[in-house]
Amino acid sequence: MKSLVTTNTVKKTERVFLVGVQINERSMIEVQESLDELAELAKTAGGFVVDRGTQVLERPVAATFIGSGKAQQFASLCKEKEIDTVIFDDELSPAQSKNLENVFQCKILDRTSLILDIFAQRAQTREGKLQVELAQLQHLLPRLTGYWSHLSRQKGGIGMRGGEGETQLEADRRKVQERIDKIKRELTLVQRQRSTRREGRRRNLWPLASIVGYTNAGKSTLFNALTGAGILAEDKLFATLDPTTRRLRLPTNQNVLLSDTVGFIRKLPHQLVNSFKATLEEVVRADVLLHVVDISHPLAEEHIQSVHQTLTEIGAQEKPTLMVLNKIDREGCGLAVNRIREQYPNVVAISAKTQAGFKELMAEIGAMLRPIRVACELAIPHTESALIARLHSVAQVVSANYDDPESAKFFARIPPHLENEFKAYILSEDDSQKE
Repeated sequence: MKSLVTTNTVKKTERVFLVGVQINERSMIEVQESLDELAELAKTAGGFVVDRGTQVLERPVAATFIGSGKAQQFASLCKEKEIDTVIFDDELSPAQSKNLENVFQCKILDRTSLILDIFAQRAQTREGKLQVELAQLQHLLPRLTGYWSHLSRQKGGIGMRGGEGETQLEADRRKVQERIDKIKRELTLVQRQRSTRREGRRRNLWPLASIVGYTNAGKSTLFNALTGAGILAEDKLFATLDPTTRRLRLPTNQNVLLSDTVGFIRKLPHQLVNSFKATLEEVVRADVLLHVVDISHPLAEEHIQSVHQTLTEIGAQEKPTLMVLNKIDREGCGLAVNRIREQYPNVVAISAKTQAGFKELMAEIGAMLRPIRVACELAIPHTESALIARLHSVAQVVSANYDDPESAKFFARIPPHLENEFKAYILSEDDSQKE
């Protein structure tokens, strides 16, 4: 099995040639922008992009995706420039990949294969590695055809059950499918364990906020700045894959569980969306989504649409969402910020690097996650210092007066499930102040 599914270990910097195709209503500008992103993906995977080529087609060619003449032209160019790997910006069929390898005489990858390779490099936890392997195997399974075409069919004979026997291809298909089934069972167990941990956190009745956004938008930097988690944050695509959850205390003295999740991207392979459903449950189950946008990026609005598309795929499109426009410390972001503010209702502009705008961000998170609290007036004896400390730790204390020699007076907003703890000291409740 290891020979079928392996993570590419880059011993030298591979020389890469990119191929994009303009089809139907897609403009050449969109093709070039997508190739720019593909170049960043190739760089992240450890490659060096030497050149790129494009073609305009009405529809993909069945045998080679691009035209046979253009394929020969690109192949000659790649031979001249000593290209190691050719990466297509669209998904190739198994037959197309095989035919293109025969033409180019070098390694052929498509966008999906490249993203899977990056995920395999970046996954750190057991869950992440299982999810990536599952996606790789699901991508590999239909591509096994022809891998063993040089082997003849085993012949049946005396004492050989099964007639003519089975081909090596059929044996490998069975092995791959068995491994897929095993990984799915293991992921079900991991999902159950994650659900148990989630329910344990939920016993505190803390709301959950999940950070989502396009890859490299600054999600992990923001997560670290808010929670001090110290997770990896690099200026690379898919710097972190494994979800992390930490407690965040808001200025209103409210505890929130904040979760950092995998970044999204245009043309995110369906295998990854399906494989990472256990991870993306943090998004589906969240009370609020913090959609982080790199507002300094020229394609920020396209990135927003890509994230919306992925959220729709996983069934999280209706979640209350706060748009967090990140990297306002970079020049020339003002017009883009104003344009996004006009289009979306809940928007804050911040810099995760300098923490500019964090006060407004925390206030907005508090407003969106604010539970129904009981607004009440309390009188707690000075001797009950532990209870006074408890009030400050779990409630939003609006005002406090310690002038009375016997008891301290408070006006506070208390979570309903904790009201009984302070019931003996409540003087009055103000229903009009509930929020």
